[in-house]
Amino acid sequence: MRKLKIIEHISLDGVIQASGDDGDFPYSDWTAPYRTTAGREAVVAAQGESFDLLLGRRTYDIWSGYWPKAPSSPLADGLNAATKYVATHRPESLEWGPSEDLGPDLVEGVRRVKSQDGPDLILWGSSTLTSTLLEHGLAEEVLLIVYPVLLGTGKRFFAEGTSARSFELISTKAMPSGIIFSTYMVVGPLRTG
Repeated sequence: MRKLKIIEHISLDGVIQASGDDGDFPYSDWTAPYRTTAGREAVVAAQGESFDLLLGRRTYDIWSGYWPKAPSSPLADGLNAATKYVATHRPESLEWGPSEDLGPDLVEGVRRVKSQDGPDLILWGSSTLTSTLLEHGLAEEVLLIVYPVLLGTGKRFFAEGTSARSFELISTKAMPSGIIFSTYMVVGPLRTG
């Protein structure tokens, strides 16, 4: 069975929203001052040599406007080569490929894809999908790329009402720019005292 890893750029106060997401978000490209070659190499290493993508429609649309035209690099080449499994009601308009829609039932679509042979799956950029995947036990790991900023407003990593969960820290790595890469294994329901 294929493993599913959630990777997210996140502020200290849990905001994942970035430029291109919504016209009324006041902080466009807030991750830019912290981008370094070492950080990019860490992202490429975290994705692995071969992977497929699980994307919400909004992330797919934003990325399809950028990555196919991006200069060749390990990051761009990996994203462009990956099969994109997309949660969408408009599968006929998926032009950035290879791509496939997940079907009308997100949970069953992800289960189907995970059960097939192929590389591991990576979910980037969707708080809506993240909550659903964790609720149904479909994600095994979460990598948070935490930036040393407070944004105070914007879309949060977990939607309000997300089921309580426990995670186990697998690894952490601090970058010279102040970014911290923390990888967690999904343990299951919240454990209390």
